[in-house]
Amino acid sequence: MEFERIDAVAKDSKAFTDKQTKASLYKTVWRWHFYAGIFFAPLIIFLSITGGIYLFKPQIENYMYHDLYYVQQGQHKISSTEQIYEVKKNYPHAKITGFTPSFAPDRSSEVEIMVNGESISVFVNPYNGDIIGKLNENARFMAWVKDLHNGELWGGTIGNWLVELSACWFIILIITGVYLWWPRNRKSLFGTLIPRINLSKRNRTFWRDMHAVTAIWLSLFIVVQLFSGLMWSGVWGSMAHRIVDPISGNPEGDQPWEKYAFPKSTMPTKEIADVPWAAENLPVPESSPNGVKTISVDKVMQIAEKNNVQPGYRIAFPDGETGVYTIFLDPADVYPNRPLPWAQQTLHIDQYSGKVLAKFAWSDYGALGKLISLGIAFHQGEFGFISQLFMLALTIGIIMIVVSSVIMWWKRKPKGKLGAPALPENFKMLKGVAVIVIVLGLFFPLVGASLLIVWVLDYFVIKRIPIAKQWIG
Repeated sequence: MEFERIDAVAKDSKAFTDKQTKASLYKTVWRWHFYAGIFFAPLIIFLSITGGIYLFKPQIENYMYHDLYYVQQGQHKISSTEQIYEVKKNYPHAKITGFTPSFAPDRSSEVEIMVNGESISVFVNPYNGDIIGKLNENARFMAWVKDLHNGELWGGTIGNWLVELSACWFIILIITGVYLWWPRNRKSLFGTLIPRINLSKRNRTFWRDMHAVTAIWLSLFIVVQLFSGLMWSGVWGSMAHRIVDPISGNPEGDQPWEKYAFPKSTMPTKEIADVPWAAENLPVPESSPNGVKTISVDKVMQIAEKNNVQPGYRIAFPDGETGVYTIFLDPADVYPNRPLPWAQQTLHIDQYSGKVLAKFAWSDYGALGKLISLGIAFHQGEFGFISQLFMLALTIGIIMIVVSSVIMWWKRKPKGKLGAPALPENFKMLKGVAVIVIVLGLFFPLVGASLLIVWVLDYFVIKRIPIAKQWIG
């Protein structure tokens, strides 16, 4: 009997210890979730608003610049060479940097020029060569929204890092949020998958359900949106390229055996043209000067047609004697009748012979490159108007998740205190937290750095300063 009593006490003690460990883990996760939410809530709302606006770039620009984009349909279009010549007459000191052919009967052509260091688009009537107007590329409203969204307008590189950091932390918020939401012993669908809505009594339970239930339904789509957005970021996006680029297919020339034969520069394609993400780091080949003249843009367009590049493509002009013509189609730039993501193409053309030095299309992307490109298309709502509306609903849902969390915190927090969840007393939990810091630091370098800073402050400063500890919790 004595042994049975000892065994029972030991089991009860183990059960109590396990319960304490789980409670400490829950508090630790809740504390990280709280900190991340408090610090990044304003930026997440800001990114949701700017991203929601940018979703409708095609429609917004189509409305704002309608007089530049559209012309009266005529009988016959003049050659692209003639259209560019008309621009040269009006801007004799400008450098021609690119050309977008008219891709519909009522659309103008676009000639990109560089004047006094400024990139300007000149719109031309393709039927008679008349200059319709011009637009400074940096003055476009959606260019301003884009730079707001990526942080470059208000913070430069540091701003871009902060945007990346907020996206990474948002992914962690989703993961920790799922852990906190997990039903455990709760069996009712209400408060788990169905919000308990009582408009006449909007208490903390109401806001908790608006936060947690909405987030759990949208969590998968939010994670896809965040990871696809990270592809443009400075740190994590560069890491993604280093993984994807080596396992993508090799660009080919006119013949498959030429895939390794063309001369390459050390310049990535993103330095000369705004190509699709998968082609950004494609090395730019070099033209071979042979004493002949550069081929005409009309010849380049014939090459594009021969290679089945869909209408809406752009042509970047050669820069220097060894430069190349670059034909590229990014469906995000085409409106209306936007092609689907797998229509993406990037071609580098020898400016003298017209030889295709490199061709990088959907079939060359590799499985991971295709998956990322589809994620980016999802991020930008490129699957038609319905996908734009879906992404808009997703951004509104994100704003609702963040706002409801702030209201819930405000209702819970004590007066004169931040109201952070209490710090776990179980010191052994520090080992688990350290492992999490290392894993997250390897996967999200900026998060790893911020975690270490917060961890040091939390456990070695706040814990030891009574006033700070009292205000935090």
